[in-house]
This record gives sequence, C-alpha cells and structure tokens, in this order.
Amino acid sequence: MSSHDDFSASPGEHALVATSLGDGARALRADHPPTRLRARYGPWAVVTGASDGIGLAIARELASEGLDIVLVARRGDVLRDLAAELSQKHGTTALVVACDLATDTGISALRAASEPLDVALLVASAGFGTAGRFVDGDLTTELAMIDVNCRAVAALTHYFGARFARQGRGGIVLLSSLVAFQGVPRAANYAATKAYVQSLAEGLGSELRPFGVDVLASAPGPIRSGFGARANMNMSMALTPDVVARQTLRALGRTSLVRPGWLSKLLELSLAMLPRWGRVKMMGLVMGGMTKHLG
Repeated sequence: MSSHDDFSASPGEHALVATSLGDGARALRADHPPTRLRARYGPWAVVTGASDGIGLAIARELASEGLDIVLVARRGDVLRDLAAELSQKHGTTALVVACDLATDTGISALRAASEPLDVALLVASAGFGTAGRFVDGDLTTELAMIDVNCRAVAALTHYFGARFARQGRGGIVLLSSLVAFQGVPRAANYAATKAYVQSLAEGLGSELRPFGVDVLASAPGPIRSGFGARANMNMSMALTPDVVARQTLRALGRTSLVRPGWLSKLLELSLAMLPRWGRVKMMGLVMGGMTKHLG
C-alpha cells in the first residue's frame, strides 16, 4: 500500500515564496555543480501532496538536490512553512499552490501557476485510501478517491507529459502501490485506483520515451505516515517516507518500476509465485488483519 498525502485543497490560492537567504543561499548552491536530478529534470519540479508523507519527503529530497519546487496540497499554511524551511536550508525557491486537485478549478490553478516556470519534473503524490468492505463505505468518499487518485493524475500527466514531450526532456513519477498488481479485499476501490496508476505509468513510459521523457512507477508497501490513519488501517510494519523518497528518486531515469524499501520487496517476493487468485486471497488476509477493528 502506498502512503499518499494531502488529497485536496482549498481552491485557488498560490503565492511565490522566494529564498529568504538571498545571496548567501545562492552562493552556497553555486559552489556545488548541478546534481544528476537538477541537471536532468531541473530547474523546477512540481510535487503534489507535498504537505505530508511521501510528497513531503520527496520535496525535501529534491530541494537538497538543488531543484526549485512547486508545492501543491490542500493546506496552504503547512506548505508555506515547508517553503520557508526549504529556503533556509537549501536556498530553494518554492511556489506554494493550495488547490483542490479533485476539481477542475484546482487543476486549472496548478496549470496556470506552473505555466511560466521551466518545469521538467512532475511527482504526482497526492492521494488517499479507504479500507473496509466497499459496499459499506461512503460512496461520496469512494468517488472522491477516484477523482484524486485517478482523474487528477490523468489530467496532470496529460498536461505535463505533452509539455515535457514538446521540450524534449522531463520526468514523471507516479505513485503506484503493492496493491496495484491484484484485487485487494477490504481495500477494493483503493487497489483499483492504484492499478490504474500502474497501468498508466507503463503505457505512458513507452509513449514518452522517444521524446526524452522518463516515467517511473513507484510501488511501495505500507508507509508510516498520515495515510494509515486516514484509511483507518492498523500497520504493524511500515517503511518511512524518507526511504521511499530517496529510493524513488534514485531510480528515476534508470528504470520504469521501483519497489522502494526492504518491506516492499519482501512482500512482493512473498506474492510472486502465487497465481492471481492466490494473490487476491493473500492480500485479503493481510488487509483483514489491518482492518479487523472495522468489523
């Protein structure tokens, strides 16, 4: 299960938060040659879901690599604090875009805010999950999850994918999950949204590779972040977002699929020899243990 981050936002707010360290921070950055990520995907990256979990960890990692960042999530106050942190620590320039990615207005706000910038990397980390029997869940919430996990991802990859193809370079990171590779009882709709993301990344990677655009699907297992509480899951073992962020960015441009962290690899290995129906049954047992408190 991948840990997604802030899934929606108050509409329309965006504000430029420039580096607060001025010449000193710029001089610090100038003293070092461009990193692989900045040279290949800079100077600007867009990170959705940047207020928590994997998105937050990736934003910090990209800032340490010398990229400037468009920070996107619901909570503008959290993003502004993060922008100030990245500016002080790394000399990063950040554009804070507080918007609801479940809406056309939110997608349009992000497109408009990023249009003037030299963006060459999209990290689509915004999303959320639900747990329990699908038919017992709230339909409004389940449909909202499809809007954020699938519809928004489609809209953003369509826009930035076309933009990157025109400029002849770029990278797209999509957050898949361990649950993307089979149906998962008691997380049926969430797993279905991750299957969409995984399939999109595979097809899109083949389409965009001739144009110099790298597409990576990152498929972690359980992550220790706000995702578990939001999805009402009890996770006894989980990876940290920092591990997922580092290994995901290390894989970008080198492969099309990464399973970050030892736990992701161990869980996939345990499922690898099973037929698909066996994987479904095994994942049902795992999810049953994580959601038994739901009845």
